[in-house]
Amino acid sequence: MIGRGVLLDVARALGKKWLPDGFAVTNEILDYTAGKLGVEVRRGDFLLVRTGQVERKFADKNWDGYSGGDAPGLAFETLDWLHKKEVAAIVTDTWGAEVRPNQFEDTNQPWHWIAIPIMGLTVGEIFDLSALAKDCAQDKRYEFMFVAPALPITGGVGSPVNPYAVK
Repeated sequence: MIGRGVLLDVARALGKKWLPDGFAVTNEILDYTAGKLGVEVRRGDFLLVRTGQVERKFADKNWDGYSGGDAPGLAFETLDWLHKKEVAAIVTDTWGAEVRPNQFEDTNQPWHWIAIPIMGLTVGEIFDLSALAKDCAQDKRYEFMFVAPALPITGGVGSPVNPYAVK
Protein backbone atom coordinates (compact mmCIF):
# COMPACT_ATOMS: atom_id res chain seq x y z
CA MET A 1 0.00 0.00 0.00
CA ILE A 2 1.28 3.38 -0.98
CA GLY A 3 -0.46 6.71 -1.42
CA ARG A 4 -1.37 10.04 0.10
CA GLY A 5 -1.64 9.80 3.86
CA VAL A 6 -3.66 12.20 6.00
CA LEU A 7 -3.46 12.41 9.78
CA LEU A 8 -6.58 13.53 11.59
CA ASP A 9 -5.21 14.18 15.06
CA VAL A 10 -8.56 14.24 16.82
CA ALA A 11 -7.11 14.47 20.32
CA ARG A 12 -4.99 17.51 19.41
CA ALA A 13 -7.84 19.20 17.53
CA LEU A 14 -10.02 18.86 20.63
CA GLY A 15 -7.24 20.22 22.87
CA LYS A 16 -6.50 16.93 24.63
CA LYS A 17 -3.42 14.73 25.10
CA TRP A 18 -5.66 11.73 24.49
CA LEU A 19 -9.33 10.91 24.29
CA PRO A 20 -11.06 9.10 27.15
CA ASP A 21 -12.26 5.51 26.84
CA GLY A 22 -15.73 5.30 25.34
CA PHE A 23 -15.33 8.57 23.40
CA ALA A 24 -17.06 8.21 20.02
CA VAL A 25 -15.40 10.04 17.14
CA THR A 26 -18.35 11.13 14.98
CA ASN A 27 -18.65 12.49 11.44
CA GLU A 28 -18.92 15.98 12.89
CA ILE A 29 -15.69 15.50 14.83
CA LEU A 30 -13.86 14.17 11.75
CA ASP A 31 -14.98 17.23 9.74
CA TYR A 32 -14.09 19.57 12.61
CA THR A 33 -10.63 18.02 12.94
CA ALA A 34 -9.90 18.26 9.21
CA GLY A 35 -10.95 21.91 9.21
CA LYS A 36 -9.02 22.78 12.35
CA LEU A 37 -5.85 21.14 11.00
CA GLY A 38 -6.30 22.59 7.51
CA VAL A 39 -6.36 19.32 5.61
CA GLU A 40 -8.86 17.78 3.21
CA VAL A 41 -9.64 14.06 3.13
CA ARG A 42 -9.93 12.94 -0.50
CA ARG A 43 -10.70 9.87 -2.54
CA GLY A 44 -7.97 7.23 -2.30
CA ASP A 45 -6.37 8.65 0.86
CA PHE A 46 -4.91 6.57 3.63
CA LEU A 47 -6.59 8.12 6.65
CA LEU A 48 -4.81 7.93 10.02
CA VAL A 49 -6.89 8.85 13.07
CA ARG A 50 -5.11 9.63 16.34
CA THR A 51 -6.97 9.26 19.62
CA GLY A 52 -3.84 9.11 21.78
CA GLN A 53 -4.78 5.80 23.37
CA VAL A 54 -1.42 4.14 22.67
CA GLU A 55 0.38 7.11 24.22
CA ARG A 56 -1.86 6.93 27.30
CA LYS A 57 -1.07 3.24 27.73
CA PHE A 58 2.66 3.94 27.43
CA ALA A 59 2.34 6.75 30.00
CA ASP A 60 0.32 4.56 32.37
CA LYS A 61 2.75 1.64 31.91
CA ASN A 62 -0.35 -0.51 31.98
CA TRP A 63 -1.87 -2.24 28.97
CA ASP A 64 -4.78 -3.82 30.85
CA GLY A 65 -7.91 -3.58 28.75
CA TYR A 66 -6.15 -2.38 25.60
CA SER A 67 -7.05 -5.51 23.65
CA GLY A 68 -10.82 -5.59 23.70
CA GLY A 69 -11.50 -3.21 26.57
CA ASP A 70 -13.15 0.19 26.51
CA ALA A 71 -11.52 2.64 24.12
CA PRO A 72 -12.04 5.82 22.18
CA GLY A 73 -12.79 5.15 18.55
CA LEU A 74 -14.87 5.65 15.46
CA ALA A 75 -18.63 5.91 15.85
CA PHE A 76 -20.75 3.58 13.74
CA GLU A 77 -21.97 6.55 11.68
CA THR A 78 -18.45 7.15 10.34
CA LEU A 79 -18.98 4.29 7.91
CA ASP A 80 -21.13 6.63 5.80
CA TRP A 81 -18.50 9.37 6.04
CA LEU A 82 -15.68 7.03 5.02
CA HIS A 83 -17.74 5.65 2.13
CA LYS A 84 -18.60 9.14 0.91
CA LYS A 85 -14.94 10.21 1.10
CA GLU A 86 -13.86 6.98 -0.67
CA VAL A 87 -10.74 6.54 1.44
CA ALA A 88 -8.46 3.65 0.52
CA ALA A 89 -7.80 2.63 4.12
CA ILE A 90 -8.14 3.79 7.69
CA VAL A 91 -5.60 3.48 10.49
CA THR A 92 -6.05 4.12 14.21
CA ASP A 93 -3.96 3.93 17.36
CA THR A 94 -6.53 1.74 19.10
CA TRP A 95 -6.88 -2.01 19.25
CA GLY A 96 -10.19 -2.15 17.40
CA ALA A 97 -10.68 1.17 15.50
CA GLU A 98 -14.29 1.59 16.67
CA VAL A 99 -15.46 3.00 19.96
CA ARG A 100 -15.76 0.59 22.87
CA PRO A 101 -18.07 -0.16 24.46
CA ASN A 102 -19.75 -0.65 21.12
CA GLN A 103 -22.76 1.49 20.35
CA PHE A 104 -25.08 -1.51 19.99
CA GLU A 105 -25.41 -3.76 23.03
CA ASP A 106 -26.40 -6.88 21.08
CA THR A 107 -23.57 -6.73 18.52
CA ASN A 108 -19.82 -7.04 19.00
CA GLN A 109 -17.70 -4.79 16.79
CA PRO A 110 -20.56 -3.80 14.41
CA TRP A 111 -18.43 -1.18 12.62
CA HIS A 112 -16.13 -3.99 11.46
CA TRP A 113 -19.08 -5.99 10.10
CA ILE A 114 -19.71 -3.23 7.55
CA ALA A 115 -16.23 -1.74 7.01
CA ILE A 116 -14.33 -4.86 6.06
CA PRO A 117 -16.63 -7.41 4.33
CA ILE A 118 -19.23 -5.04 2.86
CA MET A 119 -17.21 -1.89 2.05
CA GLY A 120 -13.92 -3.70 1.48
CA LEU A 121 -12.14 -1.09 3.58
CA THR A 122 -8.61 -1.86 4.69
CA VAL A 123 -8.28 -1.24 8.43
CA GLY A 124 -5.03 -0.74 10.32
CA GLU A 125 -4.99 -0.88 14.10
CA ILE A 126 -2.52 -0.59 16.96
CA PHE A 127 -0.40 2.11 15.26
CA ASP A 128 1.77 4.37 17.42
CA LEU A 129 1.04 7.73 15.82
CA SER A 130 2.76 9.88 18.45
CA ALA A 131 5.94 10.79 16.50
CA LEU A 132 3.97 11.53 13.34
CA ALA A 133 1.47 13.66 15.29
CA LYS A 134 4.28 15.66 16.88
CA ASP A 135 5.97 16.24 13.52
CA CYS A 136 2.70 17.26 11.85
CA ALA A 137 1.92 19.71 14.67
CA GLN A 138 5.38 21.28 14.36
CA ASP A 139 5.23 21.98 10.64
CA LYS A 140 1.41 22.25 10.40
CA ARG A 141 1.37 19.70 7.56
CA TYR A 142 -0.96 16.79 8.09
CA GLU A 143 -0.46 15.11 4.70
CA PHE A 144 2.41 12.90 3.56
CA MET A 145 3.28 9.86 1.48
CA PHE A 146 2.11 6.77 3.36
CA VAL A 147 3.77 3.43 2.70
CA ALA A 148 2.69 0.23 4.47
CA PRO A 149 3.93 -2.95 2.78
CA ALA A 150 2.03 -6.02 3.93
CA LEU A 151 3.46 -9.52 4.19
CA PRO A 152 2.22 -11.84 1.43
CA ILE A 153 0.32 -14.46 3.42
CA THR A 154 -1.49 -16.99 1.25
CA GLY A 155 -5.14 -17.15 2.28
CA GLY A 156 -4.61 -14.45 4.91
CA VAL A 157 -6.86 -11.50 5.50
CA GLY A 158 -4.46 -9.53 7.67
CA SER A 159 -0.78 -8.85 8.05
CA PRO A 160 1.60 -6.86 10.17
CA VAL A 161 3.09 -3.88 8.35
CA ASN A 162 6.14 -1.67 8.81
CA PRO A 163 4.61 1.70 7.92
CA TYR A 164 6.37 4.89 6.87
CA ALA A 165 5.17 8.46 6.56
CA VAL A 166 7.38 10.44 4.17
CA LYS A 167 7.18 14.22 4.26
